[in-house]
Amino acid sequence: MTHFLRDILRQPEELRRTVDYFSGEGKRSLDAAAAAIRGARHVYLTGIGSSWHAALNAGAIFYRNSRPVYMQDAAELLQYASFPPDSAVVIISRSGRSIEIVQLAAKAKSSGATVIGITNSPDGPLAKEAQTPIVVSLALDHAISVNTYSTLAAAAGILASNVSGSFNAKLAATLSQSILEAGHAIPEWQKQLHDTKWLKPGVTSYFLARGSSLGSAHEARLLWEEGVKSPATAMGSSSFRHGPQEMIAKDCRLGIWIDGTRMRKEDLAMARDLSKLGGSAMLIGQNLPDDAGDLVFQLPAIPSEWQFLIDIIPVQLASERLSRLSGVDCDTFRLCSFIVEDDGGLLPEKTSGGKS
Repeated sequence: MTHFLRDILRQPEELRRTVDYFSGEGKRSLDAAAAAIRGARHVYLTGIGSSWHAALNAGAIFYRNSRPVYMQDAAELLQYASFPPDSAVVIISRSGRSIEIVQLAAKAKSSGATVIGITNSPDGPLAKEAQTPIVVSLALDHAISVNTYSTLAAAAGILASNVSGSFNAKLAATLSQSILEAGHAIPEWQKQLHDTKWLKPGVTSYFLARGSSLGSAHEARLLWEEGVKSPATAMGSSSFRHGPQEMIAKDCRLGIWIDGTRMRKEDLAMARDLSKLGGSAMLIGQNLPDDAGDLVFQLPAIPSEWQFLIDIIPVQLASERLSRLSGVDCDTFRLCSFIVEDDGGLLPEKTSGGKS
């Protein structure tokens, strides 16, 4: 069993622990962060890598609850933005040590902004420097971000919900039950992956989603790049129909997240048309027709804006399975550091002459 798969299999329990934490011991820091956001005139939500994808998921909850936020990844904010002093900057980072995160937190504080850090590492610079740290402690993943991605996405989503006053014991219980049922579904999802022809090494892969699942699509793209060592891309489902569909050809693979309530008919039609054009669709969603795609993952019932908590799990399993079918090592990074603590080049200093 790969380390990647071990991390995936422990994910439902880590997610349930996270939900329980913010219903109890973590509520104080959650409430403090929510108060800072409510009192700010400008609110920024950011991260980099998988933490940026977690931000995309949570951003949808902010917007759904009439709480607009500025969203841009940490490197862009660092280099090209200035913060008004009456701002709250929510920074998501598993370690809190990535160079862009450390520099961005310092920049925001020096501008007079309030920094809210959401992280897995209590001893990282982000947790120490943020005026309001939210720490989800857990055992870090072996290499690819699995639990560190999903627990930070959960924490950011819960914060967004708490700002609007909609996070309560009833919602926490609902989410916990859905996560439990997703854990029970893993063996069936693994069986589907063992039998499917959708997984094929060396083909073009596109991932499409809407709303709170848009972060899941971008995370899937990263899983393909890190785990399968294969190029992939991700975008909004509607954006795909404004030109990118010209790439469709025989054997191309599309992963499509179907929202729980919105644009379902339209996205299912897109999957059908893809099949007519010779492509192959993997669908992830709730209450889907079993014949809607070549590979259909049925999700347990969960509020549609929270679907991202569980809809990444079958795709994590798919990327791990495809890495083995492709004969690549999903447990090792060839070029990327576990934590990126410099800002130039791709190779060590002795080879490239850049920073290491």
